[in-house]
Amino acid sequence: MGGQCRHDIWGFPGCLSRREMTTPAGSGTGFGSVSWWGLSPAVDLQAESPPVDPDSQADTEHGTPELNVLLLGSVDGRHLLRTLTRAALWPRRRFRFYVLENNMEAVARHMLIFSLALEDPEKMGLQERSETFLEVWGNALLRPSVAAFVRTQAGRLARLVPEPDRLAEQLPWLSLGALKFRERDALEAVFRFWAGGEKGPEAFPMSRLWDSRLRHYLGSRYDARRGVSDWDLHMKLHDRGARAIHTSEFRRWRDTGVAFELRDSSAYHVPNRTLASGRLLSHRGERVAARGYWGDIVTGPFVAFGIEADDETLLKTSNGQPIKTAGEITQHNVTELFREMAAWGRPRATQGDPAQVQGDADGSPEPAAPVPESFTVHFLSLGSAQTLHHKSCYKGRFQLLYVACGMVHLLSPELGACVAPGGRLIVELAQFLVDLRQEQLQGFSTRVGELAQAAGFAPQPGARRSQTFARFYKAGDSAPSRKDPAVGSGTPPPEVLAPPLEATNPPPQDLTQPLEGGIPPSEPLKRPSESQASLLEALVPPTGSQTPKPESLTVSPETNSPIPNF
Repeated sequence: MGGQCRHDIWGFPGCLSRREMTTPAGSGTGFGSVSWWGLSPAVDLQAESPPVDPDSQADTEHGTPELNVLLLGSVDGRHLLRTLTRAALWPRRRFRFYVLENNMEAVARHMLIFSLALEDPEKMGLQERSETFLEVWGNALLRPSVAAFVRTQAGRLARLVPEPDRLAEQLPWLSLGALKFRERDALEAVFRFWAGGEKGPEAFPMSRLWDSRLRHYLGSRYDARRGVSDWDLHMKLHDRGARAIHTSEFRRWRDTGVAFELRDSSAYHVPNRTLASGRLLSHRGERVAARGYWGDIVTGPFVAFGIEADDETLLKTSNGQPIKTAGEITQHNVTELFREMAAWGRPRATQGDPAQVQGDADGSPEPAAPVPESFTVHFLSLGSAQTLHHKSCYKGRFQLLYVACGMVHLLSPELGACVAPGGRLIVELAQFLVDLRQEQLQGFSTRVGELAQAAGFAPQPGARRSQTFARFYKAGDSAPSRKDPAVGSGTPPPEVLAPPLEATNPPPQDLTQPLEGGIPPSEPLKRPSESQASLLEALVPPTGSQTPKPESLTVSPETNSPIPNF
């Protein structure tokens, strides 16, 4: 692909060369092509949405206004959890979250995370739930007890997905109605793999896969990986606002994939299957189904919950150094989230304020059961971002649109038509993508502003300056022309970042794990939505973000890679 001209996701041609693709930290492939955790702090979506319109109560059932939010690439549910736990601070609303990801593994992780957050306190205490979440969410390796929980919960979800009636009864907060049948089959296949349909660690040898990714990323710098890690942390992440990340925890994660070591290090040895994803790769002229780890190996899961806190004492410094590590802050924040989520996991005796319900959460012996009228998470079909406006039920429906940095290329006038006049748009910027230089961050911000303007949004008046999020609002049918001060100015840099190298070249032999004995599928390579059900049942199904074309092994334009192309 080096030196070959192509048309990138931003809609203007660029010429790539290996010299341009290389970054000081390595080959520029460290973010992978699948996102497993957010690269921005969790936000309260109510704080980002327009104020409640009192007149709208007459148009809603029970007189309670709805907040309809569309999220593209939110990945890990952090924004949803944060919004629910802070609901008592706002006028009462019924939440409707519409989540659009580009791979079924991310949908499955959403479901697992919410099932854990709403777990019956009689079955799992607060500390155990918090620690289980941290390990499943951010660790490449798990303790045996946590791995057993994942298998049990995945088996339960695998049985529920093909039975809509039982699913609605046991998980009333969840809606899979917008998914296609083949996508539900794919989702069931993911859960069955998590549940241990293929026995033994060799089904997903995470430690070897992690080390292979690291060697592939660093190349000749592999032996100096500790120095590379320290440089990325101190000269990049710390300078960009993530000072709470401690050197020792960052080094450990870079070396092993274990971000949160809550027990003795020897306790972590079971591969975390929820970080696996499938691909069809072209190797020596043949299409081979393979399972591997294609996620982030450079930034880590510390940013989402570990660099901000409501309790400011956690952010204090001593002699210029934070007194708490990002792992400690993350554990505190997640524990508080799950403590407050207990209010959503119990039925309401009245239609009172969420804060009143929260007060008796600890003393109630009733089993956890989310309140159907309180919130619903709707998972939308993969690749439907450009067709939602064709359905009248989505046109002008959303008060808030959230777009992750890896999904910015989907921001379009068609998607903007789904946002109501006066609605808000919040876009995650690329602040914590380590491989991007300052001029590339600037170019990304500039392009975000251009795409938002083309989609019918204007800079949000009075929005606080932020290097992490850009904020806009939809000003009716007018075409906004102002520039958001939170979105950088200037022209995109001439440098471009390539898709991950594992997607442009045949991967090293030990970088993937062949499926079904490594026998390539006999049918032509297709998008996952067009794949045959038998293939989806046989492996963790490749998706739009994971299925490269056999001719060049390039990443699909819908890839959820956090690496932006300019």
